[in-house]
Amino acid sequence: MLLLPLLAIGQESTEYGVFETANITPNPAQVTQFEKGLAEHNKKYHGEGPYGVRVYWIANGPNTGSYHWSMGPFPWSSLDNRPAQKDGHDNDWNKNVAPYTTEGSGAQSYWRSHPELSRFPKDFTIKNMSVDYWDIKRGKYEDAMKLVEKVNKVYAAKAPNEIWGIYTNEFSSTKEGRDLAVISFFDKSAWLGQDNSIAKKYEEMNGAGSWAQFIKDWMDVTNGGETEIWIYRPDLSGISGDVKVAPSK
Repeated sequence: MLLLPLLAIGQESTEYGVFETANITPNPAQVTQFEKGLAEHNKKYHGEGPYGVRVYWIANGPNTGSYHWSMGPFPWSSLDNRPAQKDGHDNDWNKNVAPYTTEGSGAQSYWRSHPELSRFPKDFTIKNMSVDYWDIKRGKYEDAMKLVEKVNKVYAAKAPNEIWGIYTNEFSSTKEGRDLAVISFFDKSAWLGQDNSIAKKYEEMNGAGSWAQFIKDWMDVTNGGETEIWIYRPDLSGISGDVKVAPSK
């Protein structure tokens, strides 16, 4: 999904930032051709503005070896002017990218960014991401987001330099089970083995035993989840990994 965390939309606008994403799996025997076509396509048609694209390589789980293609963020209204057939966009994709993918590859999703629940305290450059997908139980969306808000407050107070983003699936399905994405941005793989002491930090703010209650509440509103590690591929992307979120001085 991804992944600029914030979108500058006029204050009077009611629109919000959305990402169009797709997991694309290349034919194992044609990865070189696939990467070449994908890189040239993105740099030609998705190199700026709301149609800018970043590409990530998925390093674990059932989608290992697939590429996560993410365009945005953009307001919904901008889709009316996206690159299309008249610009040569569709023909280029169909000729230089699609032939090198596996059958059924590329199903799209749309994810809404929630900057009010995210932590982007400084400018940074995307390198690696840990993406936690959660399946929210039917009728429990509001309860789940209230719990996310509690954790966000803890990170804001106790780990102010941690960078993470919250995204929700605009068209989620019970079959897919991916309603919420929690994305943590990191540089070094050693980060994966570090203890962030979230339980201790949470109880420092909410009292003894509060973390155990949080886990119980979270289990009550979700059906489970899964985690993927994404590695940013600047060579295949249309835009850089630089994210500017801090106010200029």
